[in-house]
Amino acid sequence: MTRSPISHRTAVGIDLGGTKIAAGLVRDDGTVLARAGAPTPAREGAAAILDAVARLVGLVLPDGVDAPGSPGSPDVLVGVGIGSAGVIDSGRGTVVSATDALTGWAGTDLTGGISARLAATGSPAAHLPVIADNDVHAHALGEHWLGACAGTRTALVVAAGTGVGATLLLDGSPQHGARHVAGHLGHLPAAEAAGLACTCSRTGHLEAVGSGPALHALYLRLGGDPAHTTARAVCEVADVDTIARHAVVVAATALGRTVGGVANMLDPEVVVVSGGLAGAGALWWDTMSAALASELMPPLAGLPVVPAVLGGDAAVLGAARLALAAHSRTHRVAASLPQDLEVGLDLVTAVPSAPSAPRRNS
Repeated sequence: MTRSPISHRTAVGIDLGGTKIAAGLVRDDGTVLARAGAPTPAREGAAAILDAVARLVGLVLPDGVDAPGSPGSPDVLVGVGIGSAGVIDSGRGTVVSATDALTGWAGTDLTGGISARLAATGSPAAHLPVIADNDVHAHALGEHWLGACAGTRTALVVAAGTGVGATLLLDGSPQHGARHVAGHLGHLPAAEAAGLACTCSRTGHLEAVGSGPALHALYLRLGGDPAHTTARAVCEVADVDTIARHAVVVAATALGRTVGGVANMLDPEVVVVSGGLAGAGALWWDTMSAALASELMPPLAGLPVVPAVLGGDAAVLGAARLALAAHSRTHRVAASLPQDLEVGLDLVTAVPSAPSAPRRNS
């Protein structure tokens, strides 16, 4: 059979969160060809989580003549990208640290574990590169590729939902920091969180008042109706429930003031706000935006603050973008080498650097 001309490169993108895992097969034009999802087995340990991810990779890859790279397909599969909860060493593909939301996740060899599972099952993705980064960074990459900050040179992307995080994008690249921790906006001090326990075991951090669970907890502490079981439910009744209104205003003000201070330091072209709270209603958005604006230095007056537009697809698209970009970089390097060196390129780029700490195989 004659092979069809390759018109698109594809990658699998994975959004691995504390409650659910989403997967998509994504073309290099941003088209999502297939989707799958599953609950995260968060309490079952790292091996179970890696097993669930590998299964989802299999679910989004078609078989037979439609498989990317097959003679009947115009697509070629180039890799797997993962945006994962936790502090991720993107160079080594390991989980540096994580909260107890994912049992045993810290120390996991994320990319190695997935590669081993794909090879063991004979997946079409076996032996292809697996790339990993933090899930908020993946979300930001998706928004920069096809969403709210496309075309910008600098953007601050804030995620406010189960936790609070952020990514600084410079020329489309997330900034990771020397220890892979850059972007942990939720662990900046916030006056509104004074004395409140944070998920990192410290007190007084933004996440302890500005996240969705923290907003809901504040509502209950103030005497709110326990029948409203989520932050979104609290936001929905804020027009008629004065306790709900107060909780929303406190949480949104804390987030807005903190982001405004960070904007003063970074001077981004745009601030993009994503996550569950960004879509929780006008009171939360208007309060957050006003608090942010109140902290800005005069030269930043008018800084655009916009909602994310890609919704649940953002991190999947961004994770796929990781794999597509890694493939492009490899091939650009190969094109610049003498022909007799190209053969060894994959071997050179596949050799990991010496680990700075032991890695646990799961």
